[in-house]
Amino acid sequence: MTDVAPRFDTAPSASNHFAWLRTRLAIERTLMAWVRTCTALIGFGFTIVQFLQRMADTPGVAEAVRPRAPRYLGLALIGSGIVGLLISVVQYRGLIAYLNRNFAAIAALESGAPRQTPLQAVALGLVLIGIFAFAAIYFRMA
Repeated sequence: MTDVAPRFDTAPSASNHFAWLRTRLAIERTLMAWVRTCTALIGFGFTIVQFLQRMADTPGVAEAVRPRAPRYLGLALIGSGIVGLLISVVQYRGLIAYLNRNFAAIAALESGAPRQTPLQAVALGLVLIGIFAFAAIYFRMA
């Protein structure tokens, strides 16, 4: 029988704890980048639809060759933002669970300490806003 070395060094030490913290903060930054990008997608999608709809209603402006194209583009951008946020939250939750499960000794988490940040709530709130914007455009201009 051979002794198999553990996959990771999980001995509690200052350097391992700080490495765990850097990894945790990198995961937070990644979710923040996703939130920023998906917010821009949702905002641009809604803006494109509204701007080009107002332009089409302006007197003296020629009718567009494809008048429904801005609507479809806007819905695609909003839908991409919603899907991106959902995927990023699922990925975030999985990575945090992995860190907490496999490196609890390094993390030195207290039993009652909060393990989540408000960023998840912000991301899920933006999903709801995106769904509202998608529905508003889809049903208003159907």
